[in-house]
Amino acid sequence: MSSNSFSLEGKVAVVTGASKGIGRAIALGYAAAGAQIVMASRNRGNLEKASEEASKLGKQPLIAPTDVTQKGDVDNLVRTTLNRFGRIDVMVNDPALTIMKPIMDIEEPEWDSVMDANLKGFYFLSRAAGLVMREKKKGSIINISSNLGYKVSPRMPTYSVAKAGIIMLTKALAVELGPHNVRVNAIAPGLTATEFSLGPQQNEAYRAARAQQIPMRRIAEPEDMVGAAIYLASDASAFVNGHTLVVDGGDLA
Repeated sequence: MSSNSFSLEGKVAVVTGASKGIGRAIALGYAAAGAQIVMASRNRGNLEKASEEASKLGKQPLIAPTDVTQKGDVDNLVRTTLNRFGRIDVMVNDPALTIMKPIMDIEEPEWDSVMDANLKGFYFLSRAAGLVMREKKKGSIINISSNLGYKVSPRMPTYSVAKAGIIMLTKALAVELGPHNVRVNAIAPGLTATEFSLGPQQNEAYRAARAQQIPMRRIAEPEDMVGAAIYLASDASAFVNGHTLVVDGGDLA
């Protein structure tokens, strides 16, 4: 295997949640690796800022404001990408939403909002991209789960349930799409220094204490997820399917 196997040159990659955090880091990493990227998120302003950074890497991204909980929005994202580029080689699904309440206190609308963003949205995205890739007989879908899909967070247990669902959704899709040469895998980050994960409610003392619980003795940066995302999108992982790659500095261990 040559280093060229990791190149994304000539590939079209759609990245959701691309306006900030892990999604943004992956989109910029893909652009640096040679991919033509489509950046999707609900917030157009944040998307435009992120796309400016991508443009500096030599690729002019297509931005597509998208609410992944709305099937019509997802279908439009895929249609817009096909109209511009004619294909989708890689789909990275990274929407996220959480509510910090014990699971016994979660009300039905709150449960639905977490599941819509963190599970149903992933299904909408994977199915829409998968139909296109199945026809083309090639593609890679990458779902961003979490190591909380393997353990319960007392602070946001409903999120853990949804992230565990993504891991199984990934396997189910891999089984169905594998015969069509479409691979479906997931990345499970640990605690990562993003606005989503480390909000104002988590102070410096908490962050320092949490870092000491991780064997690498630090909290991940969004850029720590880029290598795994490039690997799973590239031909280097041509026989990797149905796998969840945990990137958490040994936290689960």
